[in-house]
Amino acid sequence: MTIEADIAILGGGPGGYTAAIRAAQLGKKVVIVEQNKLGGTCLHRGCIPSKSLLRSAEVYQLLQAADQYGIAVSTENVSVQFDQVQLRKQKTVDELHIGLQYLMKKNGIQLVEGKARLIGPSIFSPRTDSLAVELVNGEMETVQFGQLIIATGAKPKTIPNLNIDKSYVWTSDEALQMEQLPASMIIIGGGVIGVEWASMLQDFGVQVTIVEAADQLLPGEDRDSAAELTKQLEQRGVRILTSTEIAAESYRVEANAVVIEAQSEHKSIVLQADKLMIAIGRAPIVHGLGLENTDVTYSDKGIVVNSFGQTSEPHIYAIGDCIGTIQLAHAASRMGIIAVEHMLEQKPQEFTTKHIPRCIYSKPEIASIGLTEKQAKEQHQQIKIGKIPFQAIGKAHVIGDTGGFVKVIADVATNDILGVHIVGPQATDLIGEAALAGWLNATPWEVGQLAHAHPSLSEAIYEAMLAVDGQSFSF
Repeated sequence: MTIEADIAILGGGPGGYTAAIRAAQLGKKVVIVEQNKLGGTCLHRGCIPSKSLLRSAEVYQLLQAADQYGIAVSTENVSVQFDQVQLRKQKTVDELHIGLQYLMKKNGIQLVEGKARLIGPSIFSPRTDSLAVELVNGEMETVQFGQLIIATGAKPKTIPNLNIDKSYVWTSDEALQMEQLPASMIIIGGGVIGVEWASMLQDFGVQVTIVEAADQLLPGEDRDSAAELTKQLEQRGVRILTSTEIAAESYRVEANAVVIEAQSEHKSIVLQADKLMIAIGRAPIVHGLGLENTDVTYSDKGIVVNSFGQTSEPHIYAIGDCIGTIQLAHAASRMGIIAVEHMLEQKPQEFTTKHIPRCIYSKPEIASIGLTEKQAKEQHQQIKIGKIPFQAIGKAHVIGDTGGFVKVIADVATNDILGVHIVGPQATDLIGEAALAGWLNATPWEVGQLAHAHPSLSEAIYEAMLAVDGQSFSF
């Protein structure tokens, strides 16, 4: 039997299910095809489970430091019960998964569980309009659509000659399922995934070494942010090797430990740990979908789309990680809404990364939007910067976390906000104000005219905006 849909969505992650809900709201019959579980990587192997682990690690460290808040805790009785940490993580995932299933039913969206491939055009159908789906029970089903959104996400990148054996060498997928904490870990890659795992594991008591080929952690972020993160991680005991590349062919296991060589400034370094994690980014999932049966332009770097998510076949769209641009769940969700509204002629605004916050949930938290200082100098004739340390903010002292800063970059000629960078407590929540300011084309002065609650961490945004023009009251 053929399932018919106005809009079919291939992939049930944040981009896919958000697009499905928006299409249903606009009165369309929607089918989602998902080969694993509704919620995708974000819910089951990424954002949510990793943040649950990070929260457990944070609580453990807070208890270790309870005496700093005048609370007497016997640290000898404070220990990590990692099986319970994992149970809490899974409970969180399961509850959210149930909630998503309810949302699909509430909006009349049909979920088909199986692996799908696009069926090419034929003499009976001059354009691609069907998916062949192998269901979980092995049976075949056909989904016929008027329009299609591809939201297949991405998978962990690997290193040639370094096999993911799931015993000694992991990606983040395997790390999420570990049953006990290793004593030590080498993390290859100092990007978002690498530093979040390094921060979490170090808080759990694991000795961590980060190896990053670039000359700074978080290569795409502002240098000041990377420098502050490096300082704080090193103070907590993380070993950080930048401008360093591993020699994959040197990998071996000796006495139940990973041994691998690395090259740094023409020097050879031998690294050893219980486990090795590869965290060098994620690759778009574009193969095995039947795209070769269509006129959709794609490569290993992702599916080529315009600013509305539309591919070279006008009735087929692609969103999220599979297009290989900004790989963030909230970006995928925004792309999904724009794609649906564009295909249904709702005239949405074009998607741009300019207004998408970038968040890193390490300790310290890091969040940013817009240009780095280096990018701003390259793209604008003259810039001005306001920077306020959390050391100057009363609420930061109250909560006992005064490290980091808020940095605002603006254009001298237009006074436009070009970039905002936050390193410190609750940075991933605070960035929302900066994102809204950018969306509304507010100037630093205008943000500085709003009375911010005292004491609050948001005062750091207020003061940094005023500091752009030398008007800060705190530093």
